[in-house]
Amino acid sequence: MDDRLTTDEYDALTQIGKSSRGDRPSACIARNSKKLNGLKFISHAKDGHLALTEKGQQTLFLRQCIEGLRAVSTDSLANLAADVALFLGKKGHITRADDGTYAITQRGQESLTDIDTSAKS
Repeated sequence: MDDRLTTDEYDALTQIGKSSRGDRPSACIARNSKKLNGLKFISHAKDGHLALTEKGQQTLFLRQCIEGLRAVSTDSLANLAADVALFLGKKGHITRADDGTYAITQRGQESLTDIDTSAKS
């Protein structure tokens, strides 16, 4: 089965990650929960509550990193979450100047190119 997710499925994952126990699932979550559960991105508790699995959390973080890398490639003043900036910096995809701006490295640009190429195929 293909692990590629649509924008709607990513939105459902994000909503599940932000929901609390008493929240009623949105229509987006209801539409996508069967596939997300089948791919092991979410789990159902006995009380019916949906929760992200470790795979789901990693997938959302990876998406945030890709979006952050794209943001830095177009805007050096992009606002990145601390964990995303730390990860991208450790991996050598971005650098941070003393004035607080970010710059994408050659490695980061190559990664974006690879991501865009694999998304088209």
